[in-house]
Amino acid sequence: MTAHSEQRATFDHLVFASRDLTSGMDWVETHLGMRPTPGGEHGYFGTHNALLPFQRGYLEVIAINPAAPQPTHPRWFELDTPAMHERLRSGPALIHWVAGVTSIERAVRRSTEDHGDVLALSRGTNRWQLTVPPDGSLPMQGVLPSLIQWESLAPNARPPGSDMTLERLHLRTPHPERLHAALDALGFIGTPLDVTQGDAALRATFQTAGGPVTLP
Repeated sequence: MTAHSEQRATFDHLVFASRDLTSGMDWVETHLGMRPTPGGEHGYFGTHNALLPFQRGYLEVIAINPAAPQPTHPRWFELDTPAMHERLRSGPALIHWVAGVTSIERAVRRSTEDHGDVLALSRGTNRWQLTVPPDGSLPMQGVLPSLIQWESLAPNARPPGSDMTLERLHLRTPHPERLHAALDALGFIGTPLDVTQGDAALRATFQTAGGPVTLP
């Protein structure tokens, strides 16, 4: 690792997309035994979310908000694309993950990959900066994390509702060497990562009260 300890990136959260928020919350509850709670709206992107904290992180269920006006720019996480619409027809999916940093500008400069533009965003009283590609695409098809710098208390800093943990994040990519190089440049530590070569895909293995559960 090349980053100084105070500049290391750490796991922040997982992003699950759904055609609508309620079905996404139902899906998580069915698989993990706990129901995410509504988070709020993202006015800039016309989306809304629900959150489920766990030990040292949380998961986010995100969907297009049907009550919000259509934004004049692409929504994040490819939520506007026909390919994502087709993917979500069969149910919610783990599409991305986010790493937390203490200085997002320095992290963007250190990384060997393009994470997107740094945007200042908010939802209710929450304030943060996040990297988002201008076209709304997922960096390296979702396996390269977006970077986040929280300006307010992050959801993963709040007490979780259970002892559930993320045991391992499985990242498959046609370019594992590029992913390794970017994560090394960011000094990523924490959640165990299993990086393999192949078509881009993400899976997350949780340890729950009922035993291990892996979600695609």
